[in-house]
Amino acid sequence: MTESGDEAIRLAAERAETTAKRNIPQLPDLPIPGDTANLREGPNLNDACLALLPLVGVWRGEGEISYPTIDGPFRFAQQVTISHDGRPFLYHEARSWLLDEDGAVIRPAARETGWWRPQPDDTIELLLCHSSGVLEMFYGKPRSQTAWELGTDAVVRTASAKEVTAAQRLYGIVNNGDLGYVEERAMVGQPMTPHASALLHRVVG
Repeated sequence: MTESGDEAIRLAAERAETTAKRNIPQLPDLPIPGDTANLREGPNLNDACLALLPLVGVWRGEGEISYPTIDGPFRFAQQVTISHDGRPFLYHEARSWLLDEDGAVIRPAARETGWWRPQPDDTIELLLCHSSGVLEMFYGKPRSQTAWELGTDAVVRTASAKEVTAAQRLYGIVNNGDLGYVEERAMVGQPMTPHASALLHRVVG
């Protein structure tokens, strides 16, 4: 094993001293298995989700959002929860808030919720519903054991939502255990253009 491999294991063990003892809140009287974002607790991860195993957890960090039609770029923070209940899909929730130049919270920002649905042919369906009134259906595949690339097959929006026609996302485990992603969007008359990126650190799992 290389020194870099030894270092990665050491860092993972160091992080786990805190994150391994945490999970998302559970209601004790739920009559069915609750969601877990900690692979050490709750139901076993379904075999169908093994290719997505590194994503399971709660992640927090910061990123940047920009687009030709908005003033910016803007700095934001985000929490992403990816959990499961033992069935062949993962639950996805993301909450964001805008930050000023000093890192102070300005206000809540985008929210999204949805499902990662791995398929027997290694394709991945990702269904996302945004608080802005947009619903997206992504399809993709793993690029490696720690990277996943997806693009929209369909986008539906309410009458009051911003015009969004397509999106692409690339997620990856980077820096010996962090979750990074980049997103491109085609919206409000613009072609596919970089829109958001973030680097998130594990806080649960």
